[in-house]
Amino acid sequence: MKGLQKVTAIRPRLADFVYDQIINALQTGQIGPEDHLHQVKLADMLAVSRTPVREALLRLEHEGLLKSSANGGFELRTVTEKEVREIYQMRQAIEGFAAGLLAQENDIEKISALRDVIGALEESAPKDNAAYYEANRKIHRSFVEATDNTFLLEGFDSIWNKSISIQVFQTLREPELQISLHGHLLLCDKLKSADFKTAQSAMHEHIADGCKLQVRAM
Repeated sequence: MKGLQKVTAIRPRLADFVYDQIINALQTGQIGPEDHLHQVKLADMLAVSRTPVREALLRLEHEGLLKSSANGGFELRTVTEKEVREIYQMRQAIEGFAAGLLAQENDIEKISALRDVIGALEESAPKDNAAYYEANRKIHRSFVEATDNTFLLEGFDSIWNKSISIQVFQTLREPELQISLHGHLLLCDKLKSADFKTAQSAMHEHIADGCKLQVRAM
């Protein structure tokens, strides 16, 4: 076709790099509710220009993680209970449906393989909130990925990869983190029921328990 130009590979955008660095700092506790984020200071710390820093900060503001502060910088926005419940409701819709599909398919070998993966992740002994979040995300993503449904997986990723979802998880402490990471093997056992509703309800209940845990920790 005429008029089309060749696509050339490009480096990851600096704004994406800055975004990832800020998210990582949040997950590891280097950025807290009391901190103020300024373009100039962040640019100096990361050895980049102000433009990618501003892009990253505006993206995080758009996603609901940051808000403009009175001094011209940004600060963490407090996530509301309503937002927490809405995130978990969307998770129930996507992950509950995925569990139902897997039970309905009743592929014993697939369920067994899924159980092995999840068992290993549950025993991975994460060291901090960031590691707990990632282990929990991988466990739940394994359920959805096993359905081979591209659009379900995209829906899952759009929720779990939002910066606000990461911020919500940061309110949990060690006891709650331990609870949140376990109980998934029981969900695998429910898949063996070969009944859509049974597996879906089990996943709904599991996610609802997580929501209650999250709300109590706020």
